[in-house]
Amino acid sequence: MRETTLRDVAELAGVSPRTVSNVVNGYAKVTPATQAKVERAIAELGYRPNVLARNLANGRSGQIAVVVPYLDTPYFAELLQAIIPAARQGGYNVLIDQTDGDRQHEGELIGRGSRGFLFDGMIISPLGLSQDDLAVRDSTLPLVVLGERRSDGVFDHVGIDDVAASRDAVNHLISLGRRRIAAIGDQPYPTGEAAQRRTEGFREAHASAGLPVDESLIIGTPRFNRIDGATAMAALLDFDDPPDAVFCYSDLVASGAIHTLLARGLRVPEDVAIIGYDDIEDGRYGRPTISTISPDKKAIAQMAVERLIMRIGSSEPVAGVELLARHRLIARQSTLGSAATT
Repeated sequence: MRETTLRDVAELAGVSPRTVSNVVNGYAKVTPATQAKVERAIAELGYRPNVLARNLANGRSGQIAVVVPYLDTPYFAELLQAIIPAARQGGYNVLIDQTDGDRQHEGELIGRGSRGFLFDGMIISPLGLSQDDLAVRDSTLPLVVLGERRSDGVFDHVGIDDVAASRDAVNHLISLGRRRIAAIGDQPYPTGEAAQRRTEGFREAHASAGLPVDESLIIGTPRFNRIDGATAMAALLDFDDPPDAVFCYSDLVASGAIHTLLARGLRVPEDVAIIGYDDIEDGRYGRPTISTISPDKKAIAQMAVERLIMRIGSSEPVAGVELLARHRLIARQSTLGSAATT
């Protein structure tokens, strides 16, 4: 069956195609009688305007890209659930891409050929790209960056204060009387800024409390996954003097660490207290529930979308800004035991 066209509507209404276009797009005023005829013809024929064609004629696609390293990571899945409705509210559809942290793929998406893709701007959480890589991207691409890649004055960066949040997490453990505190998740390489800032907060909390940092208790991981937490926790338990608390750089890492502890017959938090990061849904329903740093994901999503749409609509260069959403510490059973109320 042939799709109804704008010309079909014009013929039925007895007006020109330009008049139908003016009614559909609101480009020019038409008389109430003419508008009523056109609207009746549209309803009778079931005409649906080709929004994509209209946008492309205006130099826009009506779509934004959201690029994350992993779709199977709960944090990114929950963040996308906040970004998509915010984009819809702003009149945009969302294209989603997973990079697996591949530097070449991320570079192609933000490179000088990126304008050939069908999107008007991009929100990206880069894992493979360093700060230097971001500096040589296509500067005409409206871009908002998530994670720990700081603004270069051209793109915007949205996140939370990772140092302060990590400091809060470790201070919580210290306030509970824990003194031999480990950290799981350090990544001391150029693209590991998020992990490095969490390690920085870990160190600051120790310094503020007058506690020494045992470097052997800072365990690196390739990713922030359950297997990484389980493996690192097993190594920590093999120490002659294992930790009495662990700051994990994600809730998935914390979940893996707890799995190892329980498998070894240890109690959480009585023997080892655990705190995570991200406040994913799984952490609220496991046993024990996981104490965590909770970033305001809805605020991150809203700020990222608003800044990107503003950049897309601006005909003049816009200075990049640092935007920080709030975070809060949520203490649950993995640090408070049966005393936890959340």
